[in-house]
Amino acid sequence: MRVALVHDWLTGMRGGEKVLEVFCELYPDADLHTLLHVKGSCSPTIERMHIKTSFIQRLPDLERSYRRFLPLFPHAIESFDFSRYDLVISSSHCVAKGVITPPHCTHVSYVHTPMRYVWDQFGEYFGPGRAGRLTRLAATVAAPFLRAWDESSSLRVDRYIANSTHVAERIRKRYRREAHVIFPPVETARFKPVAAAQRDDFYLMVGAFAPYKRVDLAVEAFNRLGRPLKIVGSGQDEARIRKLAGPNVELLGSVDDAQLVHLYARCKAFIFPGEEDAGITPLEAMASGRPVIAYGKGGVRDTVVPLEPGATNPTGIFFARQSVEDMIDAVRRFEAAESRFDPAALRRHAEAFDRNQFKRRIEAHLRQDHGPLGPTSWSRRPALA
Repeated sequence: MRVALVHDWLTGMRGGEKVLEVFCELYPDADLHTLLHVKGSCSPTIERMHIKTSFIQRLPDLERSYRRFLPLFPHAIESFDFSRYDLVISSSHCVAKGVITPPHCTHVSYVHTPMRYVWDQFGEYFGPGRAGRLTRLAATVAAPFLRAWDESSSLRVDRYIANSTHVAERIRKRYRREAHVIFPPVETARFKPVAAAQRDDFYLMVGAFAPYKRVDLAVEAFNRLGRPLKIVGSGQDEARIRKLAGPNVELLGSVDDAQLVHLYARCKAFIFPGEEDAGITPLEAMASGRPVIAYGKGGVRDTVVPLEPGATNPTGIFFARQSVEDMIDAVRRFEAAESRFDPAALRRHAEAFDRNQFKRRIEAHLRQDHGPLGPTSWSRRPALA
């Protein structure tokens, strides 16, 4: 079976790339197609694949400003030739699911989200204060075309896999298609709880400084609380966040793996103020035995067990609105009930989402019989006697 993998772009190791890495392990001889590739930015497993890039790779100032070429992405992803493949597996949060495949080829798409830039979070990326006037104007002009393309290209996929029930619902709404849910992988073996005496009193947030992550909300809440907050990450909102941060908020930038593991295990609780499609970092915190304080929408509703009356082995606290007041209230509710969170139970809960579990579920889904989309039809040539 001739297999091709597709991923939007390769510029770093985030949640989508962790999913792609498993696909690369399952199909190490596959060709990997992507809009652009910053060499050395991904794991060795991904970097050693045969990587094919689009014409986007040749555009100027690419590494820093590739997102400004968003209107060109549909044409770029459609320019790849898949005529010699039997199976295409796309990992998509932008345009990867829109590849054009021939009739004999089956396309299975693992969707992290429908194109967030032009649907639910257009305002977060291109609203006032988020982008310059010319960028907002260009995005407003391009958005109707991109939405129409995103909807029409959804018909090209034979089977959808969603990374959460939240994303499956969005696929149903935007594309009017059903999706099988397989949660993204968490490398729980990297993390472990520590004794209470080894823990500190700081709160922790980890993630890119993208608008929808709502780092600003966490900073403003902790400025008012006066509690210590450490933030790991960087990104497009970094300059604004640095201006907001008070003396109790420490921006750590990027840290190495050992330091990240140390921070997870020793924090008081993990802060998650954005509406995420799935959210791997809360599960990494739980694998470290630490509870989560999260905005109660999106993928966390699949992965966090909220502290509610009658709840056994809760793993976190939800707040209902993305407001400073609601986040402050959630932190105070957590501190009043901190003894209810058992590190061993948190760890056991996270292990259900382990990377090996993800790999087994993906492999089983790709191999099971789905009638005309089953393995026997992936290569529609008669078998040799």
